[in-house]
Amino acid sequence: MDNIIIPYNHIQTAHCENGVASGLLQHHGLKFMTEPLMFGLGSGIFYIHIPFLKVNNGPAISYRSMPGWIFSRASKLLDIKVKRTKFNSEKEAVDFLNNQLKLGNPVGCQVGVFNLPYFPTEYRFHFNAHNLVVFGKEDGNYLVSDPVMETTTLLSEADMLKVRFAKGPLAPKGHIYYPQNVKEVSKEQIQRAIKIATKSSAFDMLNIPGSICGVDGIKYTAKQIRKWRDKLGPKKAGLYLGQIVRMQEEIGTGGGGFRFLYAAFLEQAHSYIPNDELLTLSDEFTKIGDLWRASAINMGRIYKGRLNDQKDYDLCASMLEEISNLEKRAFQKLKKIKLG
Repeated sequence: MDNIIIPYNHIQTAHCENGVASGLLQHHGLKFMTEPLMFGLGSGIFYIHIPFLKVNNGPAISYRSMPGWIFSRASKLLDIKVKRTKFNSEKEAVDFLNNQLKLGNPVGCQVGVFNLPYFPTEYRFHFNAHNLVVFGKEDGNYLVSDPVMETTTLLSEADMLKVRFAKGPLAPKGHIYYPQNVKEVSKEQIQRAIKIATKSSAFDMLNIPGSICGVDGIKYTAKQIRKWRDKLGPKKAGLYLGQIVRMQEEIGTGGGGFRFLYAAFLEQAHSYIPNDELLTLSDEFTKIGDLWRASAINMGRIYKGRLNDQKDYDLCASMLEEISNLEKRAFQKLKKIKLG
């Protein structure tokens, strides 16, 4: 395959899926698309604690919606089609990627983090829902725009195949995706999308049945934390808290980062729908993000062995209960806000 370099503007973002999705739409002419706008229109903000699933031997917790949903939801609201393809055959996956590059089409790829050679060792977890853009091939290496990296990078053919077919939960199976037939988006379309997306996020956080999702899910985690020291022993309980911190702060920006991102979305939404309540809510989500970060610091102290009394676990739980109450009030306001 000859060298192919597609002109693609690399942008560094806080979260990979937002970065890939907003970058691809910008490439196709939608220059207004930002990371916060993509995250908000994709109703990305969420919380779930899945008690029967373990990730890296710790609790499975997510502070965002399912991988892939952000781009799909936002695109649907803007009347954009996203083409997605997975493969059973590695050869088919390689041929498909190479053909898209020959057509001049940069594509998003879902990959596993563990075998990404340009990631620092301490960030290489068994996590298979990372996203990057492939925008060319030069001297046998793929040109990669990974939004969480400061600059573009390279992946060899062997490394690309390895990360595209990583094994385990959320195995990517060579998953490739890209927007099709992108048309101009009007201000009215964006306004309508903001209205629908905010109500969808409020519903997800307030009204999904069960105790493990949304604001109730945050309280569920708090309840479990109060039990862990006696139930699991100090060492394992500390590892569980360390896993929460890892999921929150290191894998996909997590709890605090996503709350800051949603605050930025509400601020940008105000430029399309000048309702000052959006700015008030933006401030509230910023403060909630600060509390998530503070809770992570406290959990980290237990994980590192600096604290280990039951009262320290109780404090962690109380902080999450406060966050749950604050998010509940914020999403209730968002649910009622008049956006035209």
